[in-house]
Amino acid sequence: MIQEITGIHHVTAMTSSAEKNYDWFTNVLGMRLVKKTVNQDDIQTYHLFFADDEGNPGTDMTFFDFPNNPKGSKGTNDISRSSFRVPSDRALDYWLKRFEHYNVKHSEIKEQFGVKTIQFEDFDEQQYQLVSDENLDGVAPGKPWKDGPVPEAFAIYGLGPVIVRVSDFDRMATVLEDTLGFRKVSTEHQYTLYEMGKGGNGGRLIIEESTMLPAARQGYGNVHHVAFRLDDRSALDQWTEKLSELGYANSGYVDRFYFESLYARMYPGVLFEFATDGPGFIDHQEDYTTLGEKLALPPAYETHREQIENMVRPIDTVRSTKTFEKEYFGFEGV
Repeated sequence: MIQEITGIHHVTAMTSSAEKNYDWFTNVLGMRLVKKTVNQDDIQTYHLFFADDEGNPGTDMTFFDFPNNPKGSKGTNDISRSSFRVPSDRALDYWLKRFEHYNVKHSEIKEQFGVKTIQFEDFDEQQYQLVSDENLDGVAPGKPWKDGPVPEAFAIYGLGPVIVRVSDFDRMATVLEDTLGFRKVSTEHQYTLYEMGKGGNGGRLIIEESTMLPAARQGYGNVHHVAFRLDDRSALDQWTEKLSELGYANSGYVDRFYFESLYARMYPGVLFEFATDGPGFIDHQEDYTTLGEKLALPPAYETHREQIENMVRPIDTVRSTKTFEKEYFGFEGV
């Protein structure tokens, strides 16, 4: 029997500026840069990985910084919104204060599928939401960045549900239910909730049906792909075989060094990746203390380091010599 998909692994999006992106995730969202590397398919561009304290799977949002990339357009047949998990409803109250302080465009607290949320966007109009883990079991979260600016009781510590907007719900439902083995949980208006693995916020995909909007156009401010978690290479090989047998065009095995991958476009405009939980981001190049501080290159690219460093502009991401004061905004002692 094929090994099941266990949750959301990571989400990869596109930014207009790696520098602004680093500042936003570090100082506003309080997420840790755990790897500063290059796009392995386009080595002149940065690939930044923001995650929890240790770079655990299921916690990282990553970004490509393509030079001269046009701004994307919102629409259908697209991964429309990414989510971040926080520990409690009280944490959402904290984030309202934090967003107001940093002039972040955001909604008030809403509820979707019994979970309290706040929607917000960044400088590229990339769409996000915070989701509360209050009274919710399922896929375990990661660990808050203990040395970041957000108090640990309120900090982001994992990825939540990914929202995909589609014009042909039945076609996507067939992919999710018949091929990927996701469980349909419930429907609210145009939204349908699916779960994978142990479920909960770390194992959810939400499909939004929209037949009126035009197709989205890729570019900065949009998501490039979502990756689903698999335990190991054995599971990855099983899924490669299954997708090929079903006639889905796929990349076959791809070694990303920090994890192993398989890519497949199973619905028009939406790219899915399947990624293993290991090996991870703590390696011979960077230990826990210095994660994300140097330009890290997989071994296959190390011999071209001088050439690559000349192509990508330097970005100062050293934090081990700095101290971030915790910002409480009146929530001290909570």
